[in-house]
Amino acid sequence: MKSQRIYAARRGARCALVCALASMMHVSHAADVQAGGPVRIGVIVDMSGVYSGIGGPAGVTAVKLAVQDFGGKVLGRPIEVLSADYQNKVDVTATKVRTWYDNDNVQAVIESTDSASALALQRLGAERKKITIFAGSATTDLTDKQCSPYGVHYVYDTYSLANGTARALAKAGYKRWFFITADYAFGSSLQAQATRVVKEMGGEVVGVVKHPLSASDFASYLLQAQSAKPQVVALANAGRDTQSAVKQAAEFGLSRNNVVVAPLLIFDSDLKGMGLNAAQGLRFTTAFYWDQNDQTRAFSKKFFAATNKMPTMVQAGMYSATTHYLNAIKAAGTLDSDKVMEKMRAMPINDFFAKDGRIEANGLMLHDMYLAEAKKPSESKGEWDLLKIVSVIPKSEAFEPLADSDCPLVKK
Repeated sequence: MKSQRIYAARRGARCALVCALASMMHVSHAADVQAGGPVRIGVIVDMSGVYSGIGGPAGVTAVKLAVQDFGGKVLGRPIEVLSADYQNKVDVTATKVRTWYDNDNVQAVIESTDSASALALQRLGAERKKITIFAGSATTDLTDKQCSPYGVHYVYDTYSLANGTARALAKAGYKRWFFITADYAFGSSLQAQATRVVKEMGGEVVGVVKHPLSASDFASYLLQAQSAKPQVVALANAGRDTQSAVKQAAEFGLSRNNVVVAPLLIFDSDLKGMGLNAAQGLRFTTAFYWDQNDQTRAFSKKFFAATNKMPTMVQAGMYSATTHYLNAIKAAGTLDSDKVMEKMRAMPINDFFAKDGRIEANGLMLHDMYLAEAKKPSESKGEWDLLKIVSVIPKSEAFEPLADSDCPLVKK
């Protein structure tokens, strides 16, 4: 009994010591911020998987370039950028970001992840009162039922992507649609938004087939699509999955049979990866193109010097969002998330990425989108001369009206 009491006492002492050390670390981190320690931004991306070309290491570089161009300091404090690979796993995302918040005093997180991981980040940011900027995920849930006073959806969402592409094709008379959809939150949301537009325009969905992430062979899915005799085969996927589907659709000769292959989310990096022989004629919606004007070219030249590639709309958006966040801190004169968010909503965004962009009450950043078309190989004048802008989709038409949002923060 005596030995048990001694053991219990020692165990209690060890627990007290551990708790005291943890408390001291927490106090130390808090004091560090109060005393003028570094302002830390966390960047979580897919470093080597299916989405690595969309955000990936170059997305981290975009954030670092924004910090560098801002001057490296805000409120007299150095700015540090932490980064991590979320490995396309929701639990890895949540664990890493929670560690950043608890141990590293990260003030805000910018992501280029899948929608499921983004929703986990949204919940965690709301719980910890940390600003979370969504640059790569697309689900409209981020600004609808699962919105947060600390969340900003910056680059695109499934509504704007589907609204631009589906409306343009349906208006041109393409009414029979078949969907090849990635079997997770993003794919389902993108398919649902496009379906809504198609039906609004008097069209119909003649079939749907779902595929897992990182599918290696789309032959069976394309055969199912062909058998339904659609006018449009819509791809509700992204990254390497989209590249594989487009290349195999070209091999199947869908375009020769007057079937339009419509990727609902595609990037410059995808066009380059699959080649213009396969991509030519694809129509899609984008938020940014590097060769659009003098401002986009100036930023892209700097980005290319750092990465040896032109920026995707996600990478360009990550730079823009970081700059806007830092400007808001400067204007607020504090790191307090509520006050910084107030400034982020109040200040318009005017840079190479957006003209008169504005963050609404539900966290959606409104800006113009663009209907684009992949060039023919004969039209391309260089390695990155990949697409042309067909038309501007004004922000008032591109995104869901605030009045239709299910976000609890929106006053009806």
